[in-house]
Amino acid sequence: MAQLICSHCGRKFPGEELLWRCPDCGGPLEWDDLPTFDPARIEPNMPGLWRYRRFFPLLQDVEPLTLGEGWTPLVRLKGFRPNLYLKLEFLSPTGSFKDRGVALVVNRLALAGVAELVDDSSGNAGASMAAYSALAGIKARICVPAYAPEGKKAQIKAFGAELTLVEGPRPEATKAALRIADEGVFYASHAWVPINLVGQQTAAFEIWEQLGERAPDWILMPVGQGTLFLGLYHGFKRLLDARLIDRLPRLVAVQAEKISPVVQAFRSGAEEVESVTPGYTIADGISITKPVRGRRILEALRETKGTAVAVGDDEILAARKMLSLKGVFVEATSAAPVTALSHLQDEIGEDDIVVIPLTGSGLKQWEI
Repeated sequence: MAQLICSHCGRKFPGEELLWRCPDCGGPLEWDDLPTFDPARIEPNMPGLWRYRRFFPLLQDVEPLTLGEGWTPLVRLKGFRPNLYLKLEFLSPTGSFKDRGVALVVNRLALAGVAELVDDSSGNAGASMAAYSALAGIKARICVPAYAPEGKKAQIKAFGAELTLVEGPRPEATKAALRIADEGVFYASHAWVPINLVGQQTAAFEIWEQLGERAPDWILMPVGQGTLFLGLYHGFKRLLDARLIDRLPRLVAVQAEKISPVVQAFRSGAEEVESVTPGYTIADGISITKPVRGRRILEALRETKGTAVAVGDDEILAARKMLSLKGVFVEATSAAPVTALSHLQDEIGEDDIVVIPLTGSGLKQWEI
């Protein structure tokens, strides 16, 4: 039976326990002993990512609360390298990839009878948490930096959540949420609650199906807390364990030059990601000074023979404009990995299959 394991101290806990971190050492938890991925158990008649519910913990036989999240298009655009595929995660119900994980988080909390939750976010996760909480009838309190894009703040308020604007850099929003959690409100942080990563694994399963039951050679993605990054890593690991692929894709973590803790740690050969001085980047979705699961991100980069790349804000905005002129309107964070392609031109082979998830809608950040 699936259970929780601390990625720091290794202690295991029953999956039925509603935990967001290890009660012993405070480390982040992951799911262990999940069901083996078996294509015969995919349920194509279930909506979106719930086609994979037989590979989830706890929620396999629950009637899901769903907005149709998952099964986003995988497309190739004219003018790009021929084997580049864009995974259009910005077409998710609330306009970002966060819906994959948050859908499972809120279903898990609803199953446990949670009546009120709090989360901190740069915007996208908060909007997603607000939407799915509204669907489930759970009161949501969302803390975001005061400088967060207006579109993201408007979404959170539209879904009926209690929005708290926090002055200062991104870590201040986390501190504000934890103060609310100390009042007895469940801390439903998308960075911490382990079932969030299970939801993100479904992107790997979809890519595998959409590519004709094969893995790409490379996946480039923006990394803040790294939940999509780790979800893809774990998802493809499950496909490898099931002998459905013969190797893992090489994963590339892309960060902004002004806030690049993973890049710095990877380049230095460190085992842990240390906090960096908060700075401003137009890629607000990856403005994380120290990811919760930094150790696991570094391990995944090295295991997959991947790399980490830092890109400048000017490059990001140029890539965003280029995508827009091809009919794809995304927020700045989403354009960062497109920029990284030019940094890796000597490493990516001409015939290599490359996937880039476009993580958030440009409608959330229209003020650029």
